[in-house]
Amino acid sequence: MSLNVAVQMDPIDRINIAGDSAFALLLEAQARGHALAYYTPDRMAMRDGEVFATVHPLEVRDVKGDHYTLGEARRVRLDTFDVILMRQDPPFDMSYITATHLLERIHPKTLVVNDPAHVRNAPEKIFVTEFPDLMPPTLITRDLNEIKAFRDEFGDIVMKPLYGHGGASVFRLTRDDLNFGSLYDLFATTFREPWVVQRFLPEVRHGDKRIILVDGVFAGAVNRVPSEGDVRSNMVRGGAAAETDLTAREREICERLGPALRERGLLLTGIDVIDGHLTEINVTAPTGIRAIKRLGGPDIAVTVWDMIEAKRR
Repeated sequence: MSLNVAVQMDPIDRINIAGDSAFALLLEAQARGHALAYYTPDRMAMRDGEVFATVHPLEVRDVKGDHYTLGEARRVRLDTFDVILMRQDPPFDMSYITATHLLERIHPKTLVVNDPAHVRNAPEKIFVTEFPDLMPPTLITRDLNEIKAFRDEFGDIVMKPLYGHGGASVFRLTRDDLNFGSLYDLFATTFREPWVVQRFLPEVRHGDKRIILVDGVFAGAVNRVPSEGDVRSNMVRGGAAAETDLTAREREICERLGPALRERGLLLTGIDVIDGHLTEINVTAPTGIRAIKRLGGPDIAVTVWDMIEAKRR
């Protein structure tokens, strides 16, 4: 079957094709004969209840520096596509939320991956708190007294923005760290929303495991090991990708999450697990697909498109 597929993503000229999961999905879609179109969220519009975008026909190549060709721009109704991949990166701000509202107008007539209403309603660092028994001790607040009490209880903590991504602004604070007050002031000035405070997991030095689930089922995993002197394991922050298998605990986590992901239409998700503790459920633009394949694991893009095609039949 041949599908008309649009991808809503960040500027395609800026992506790192070696690690970008959206690009892996586009390569697989093109290989299957699906027609591709591309647009950025700022080219969307809604007129009298109908959602449009200015799109470009798209061809992709796995060649660094020469990875795409765009055709002539045209204004089209988005509900004329069979599938839309919503694949722009956070920040998960009001612009992002508005895009989910627009796409919700056309889903499920047009299959939007992931379901835009549940992308909006399942922010990655809040949705995960529905499973507190799988997580490390976690506090969401901007109240100084709450954070002080949490730090007094656990000593070694991590602070990070509630709607951040890619390891940006993630800080470890020890019990006697004199930067605590300054860091609190910086966060309070920079972020209007609460932020996340968690007990630091020292085993992160051995890796933060990114596990990909497709329609709630385990599809592949990669271990991301922080670089020397950094607490962050994200590959965009210098973390090294390593081959890995799932532990019994990690399989239990996947099985617990599966039904909740399926019922929300979250077809492609990436969860983060450190030392058997679930820390995030990534529903917007989870990375890891290309790294898993490069390390000899399954080609998850194939699994995703098998699932999309089955849902479109």
